[in-house]
Amino acid sequence: MALTQRLEFRQSQSLVMTPQLMQAIKLLQLSNLDLASFVEDELERNPLLDRANENGEPPVPGELAPERAEFSDRDDAASGSGEDAGADGSDFSDRAAGDGFEASAEDWMQRDLGSRAEIEQTLDTGLDNVFSEEPAETAARTAQDAAPTAFTEWGGGSSNDDGYNLEAFVAAEITLGGHLAEQLAVAFTDPKQRLIGQYLVDLVDDAGYLPPDLGDATERLGASAEQVEAVVAVLQKFDPAGVCARNLSECLAIQLRDRDRYDPAMQALVEHLDLLAKRDIGALRRICGVDDEDLADMIGEIRHLDPKPGLKFGTARVQTVVPDVYVRPGPDGGWHVELNSETLPKVLVNQVYYSELSKTIRKDGDKAYFTDCLQNATWLVRALDQRARTILKVSTEIVRQQDGFFTQGVAHLRPLNLKAVADAIQMHESTVSRVTANKYMATNRGIFELKYFFTASIASADGGEAHSAEAVRHHIKQLIDGENPAIILSDDTIVEKLREAGIDIARRTVAKYREAMRIPSSVQRRRDKQSMLGNALTAPATTADRSRDTAPA
Repeated sequence: MALTQRLEFRQSQSLVMTPQLMQAIKLLQLSNLDLASFVEDELERNPLLDRANENGEPPVPGELAPERAEFSDRDDAASGSGEDAGADGSDFSDRAAGDGFEASAEDWMQRDLGSRAEIEQTLDTGLDNVFSEEPAETAARTAQDAAPTAFTEWGGGSSNDDGYNLEAFVAAEITLGGHLAEQLAVAFTDPKQRLIGQYLVDLVDDAGYLPPDLGDATERLGASAEQVEAVVAVLQKFDPAGVCARNLSECLAIQLRDRDRYDPAMQALVEHLDLLAKRDIGALRRICGVDDEDLADMIGEIRHLDPKPGLKFGTARVQTVVPDVYVRPGPDGGWHVELNSETLPKVLVNQVYYSELSKTIRKDGDKAYFTDCLQNATWLVRALDQRARTILKVSTEIVRQQDGFFTQGVAHLRPLNLKAVADAIQMHESTVSRVTANKYMATNRGIFELKYFFTASIASADGGEAHSAEAVRHHIKQLIDGENPAIILSDDTIVEKLREAGIDIARRTVAKYREAMRIPSSVQRRRDKQSMLGNALTAPATTADRSRDTAPA
């Protein structure tokens, strides 16, 4: 066979990752705060971008209107199946005004820049290279469905490619409220006492103190003052020593009792801390009935106590979560899904400014610069519009799939994965993964991250429908919370009870879920509950002793 050279034409398709396509992929997974920061940078960098309605003026042509969708389960109820109905999107209605911008841009180009040939001559390139002839949704979806190009995109938790985020591997800091809540779970078996205790724990400030007056607590909880005092007495035995006190004197007294150093002389000193602050040593010596040497030792012990025991624990960082999507009950029994318009950046392309510049610019460098700015501004508006549409579409499908959760609670959370949502809305799994990263949904049951609704499936013991892993964890927690302190449930017993409820699960899986919820083993729970039960039984006597030994400060 002879080897010859020849020319051939071959037609092929390939995805070219341009810088704009890569930026579109990152825009999809940015949180609303990161997106707002990115748009602010673009507004400063691009002179052809303007912020819409900055001065409260009426919306100008081309502005993106808020998008919303509605999900109704009336047809599902009629057919007896809420899983298959509406899979083609017939139950959802997208009302978006993104097309208004496209029409406005077309009219502007035809009116001010002349024919297509003149436009291409002005831009010094083909019009197809600047404005794609295919719909914006198809172009953006092609960019979104591309495989992740950086390590951080697979995790979905970072918005840049600067490498490892070491803060993602830092263990969660234990707060005072969480530490007290863990002890509260084993200190009380009576649901009423546990309710009172949880309410009081929520009142504890960062220093570890309760409010001086608990009268409002008795009124809100409908409990008597004696019941609240009994619970407070148990809370004051919690670690760290001195927590849940109502004033400094009581805090120091609790720590001294813990060290077995609360004798009558020390009690008198603690009750007169105002004299100690004034350094009135003579008056303190007479009140305590001790000499100078003993008084100096007592003051030294007071100085070694911790006046703010709660500060040993880290304080929870309060970060306001702004939801990206609102889900509200609809008038027809379904669910109304709407984007939060406050988190959607509203930017417009200043077409008039570019039209004026195109008539006066003579230098090739200036012409190329403003052409690039126009292209970037147009792309950004389209990318933001497509991002909003994609978030709405994914959120609506999640609401449809998890209708049981919104109606009846976490126990009815269905197993769901990215592929199920991606197939339903005809998108790629990577797109759904990016959309659900750093996005939050406000529902009638609280604010949840979109990733919360994706859980693994646990097989059913009777061959029925699988159970969600989150629902199984909730069931395990309910079993442990309701167990009798005299009959602690082992992991094997929990497995048997779950199988009776139709959940087929292994013992090691129960242990893994229990440890993930920071619930101790059955041996540790038996020891803790029996110990705390003994303290609760002796609490009234301890309270009486405290009221006899101390006087109100």
